[in-house]
Amino acid sequence: MQSSHAAVHVSAVFDEPNLIADAGLLPLVALAERVGLPALATQVRIEAADNSGGTHPGAKVMSLLGAMCAGADSIDDAGRLRHGAMDRAFAGIRAPSTLGTFLRSFTHGHNRQPHRVHRDFLTRLAAHTPLLPGASELMFIDIDPTHRRVYDRAKQGAEHGRLKGQRTLHPIVATLSTPLARPVIGAVRLRRGKAADVRGAKSFVRGALTIAAESGGAGIRMVRADSKFYTADVVAACRTAGAYFSLTTGMNPSIAAAIGRIDDDAWVPIRYPDAFVDPDTGEMVSDAEVAETEYTAFTGRKKNEQVTARLIVRRVRRLNAEAAAGQGELFDSWRYHPVFTNSPFGMLQAELHHRQHAIIEQAIADGKSSALAHLPSGDFQANAAWLTLWAMSHNLLRAAGSLASVFHAKATTATLRAHLVHVPARLARTARVKLTAHLPVNWPWRDAYQGLSEAVHHPPAPG
Repeated sequence: MQSSHAAVHVSAVFDEPNLIADAGLLPLVALAERVGLPALATQVRIEAADNSGGTHPGAKVMSLLGAMCAGADSIDDAGRLRHGAMDRAFAGIRAPSTLGTFLRSFTHGHNRQPHRVHRDFLTRLAAHTPLLPGASELMFIDIDPTHRRVYDRAKQGAEHGRLKGQRTLHPIVATLSTPLARPVIGAVRLRRGKAADVRGAKSFVRGALTIAAESGGAGIRMVRADSKFYTADVVAACRTAGAYFSLTTGMNPSIAAAIGRIDDDAWVPIRYPDAFVDPDTGEMVSDAEVAETEYTAFTGRKKNEQVTARLIVRRVRRLNAEAAAGQGELFDSWRYHPVFTNSPFGMLQAELHHRQHAIIEQAIADGKSSALAHLPSGDFQANAAWLTLWAMSHNLLRAAGSLASVFHAKATTATLRAHLVHVPARLARTARVKLTAHLPVNWPWRDAYQGLSEAVHHPPAPG
């Protein structure tokens, strides 16, 4: 690519009133309206002495959601909604200053309301779009915490936590996925920077499982998490809700003894089609062995809190045999990755399912490349509301992708924004009420955009 030889000099003039930069917001907002989000958002009631922040919550939620779908990672970025012909395409767009006041009006009690809106919105998206195909048979609920570094010393809740020398806030995320669908955000919660990873895990898992059931998870629901969530409370929450669990255990003397009792001929060799990087060593892994044994966990607790289930162990041969010298021959030669689970699937399938827990990192990475690049307010509860709105925007983009094409149903949200949202258009009004968006000729993803627009504006009749 190079500059046109026909143009000796190119100048820029911002004087076209009929253009918009993000024509993909037209079908996205229409989809949100079709499933009733504006009405849900009006349920957010904020009562304060100065109620300026709490008025017109529906318009403010929709403005923040639209800005996030377009890539906003700060409150000021909502200003991108106020350009060109956007006021002809949409009504009720609010200024960034108004949206900031709205977010700062939230208290801990108020934040329960957008959580409810998010929950109902996801349920409706799942009912009206192919967002979670196969959910009635098998749904995975993945739990993982993450840290977002912040730099403002006055930011509420920002503390030195796991990341040394860095002040962070500490969200916890639950995603919902199926073997056929990329993850959507089922539940979120913001914690202080130094909060323990497992803090509030029991109630969080219980809430995520409820959302999973409401979103179509009528079959097997499997909770997957790493060793930070290997606790009696998390297992109890799963069993009470009728869900299965698959939890990394880490190594302790009891686990090591159980592994040591596995017969040598019980190990089944497996070869991975695509080698992957071992997170413990950085080595490429393409071969491993898997075995299982019965194991009773939480033996230090009351009898009725102890759980007997399967201990499925994957072992990978150590390339550096000196790395574990002194631990005994068993652990000098192999690295072990045990998983405590009551999965109803066969050993190799259950082990594969657990390894796929890493899919939640893709959803978190999507957030960090967009609205979670920052937690933009100095107010903790404003950031908690921002986190919930990010979850809603993520799910709206995922639903739009599922309607656009098979490729976009599994694309990252960054790709969805690039292909479907960041499409320039010239708006023209005909017959007084009909608005036509003239989009670029030869847009590479024209068919996907038109598929999304057709699905939103002319949905198939039920039944």
